[in-house]
Amino acid sequence: MATSRVVQCAEAIVDIRKDLVSKRRIPKDYRIKELDHRIRRERTKFEAKILKEARKLGVPTPIVLDCWRNTITMEYIVGVKLKDCISEEYCKQAGNLVGRLHSGGIIHGDLTTSNMIVSRDRLYLIDFGLSFYEQTVEARGVDIHVFFQTLRSTHEDYETLIEAFKSGYREQFDRADEVLGRVSEIERRGRYK
Repeated sequence: MATSRVVQCAEAIVDIRKDLVSKRRIPKDYRIKELDHRIRRERTKFEAKILKEARKLGVPTPIVLDCWRNTITMEYIVGVKLKDCISEEYCKQAGNLVGRLHSGGIIHGDLTTSNMIVSRDRLYLIDFGLSFYEQTVEARGVDIHVFFQTLRSTHEDYETLIEAFKSGYREQFDRADEVLGRVSEIERRGRYK
């Protein structure tokens, strides 16, 4: 008999089995029932689509096996969260992967070290529930700003890790310096609020 672990998140219930993950978006009581059903179905389909698009760009993600109604079933990536095994090498790899996403017009929307899994020395991006398509420097800058804030709040050697990320990002995205400049601007704006 397969063991299962169920995790309740803000938007979904995630059922983790030996080699599969099922992510089911939960109803929101504050929305009109028909609208809620449509929103959940559309967001589920959109997340499955963006996971597939990310893979086409060369970004390792879980393989989507099925998408039906409000549930995505995908492969379970066995590994360790980046936050628990962080290194310069993995941060450079993260920058490289985010550069590929941004080159393809995809914004992850929740870039944290908990949404990156290291499996057999390969980094996987997971949880594309907040992702969207966007070409602006601002959206790309905010995406990276979130990642840098995660590093600053959880790792002592964050400056080295940030530099490694920037190096990987520059290798994959030709507008990297423009976006990284915007990240600095976003950080300055945040300090004076």
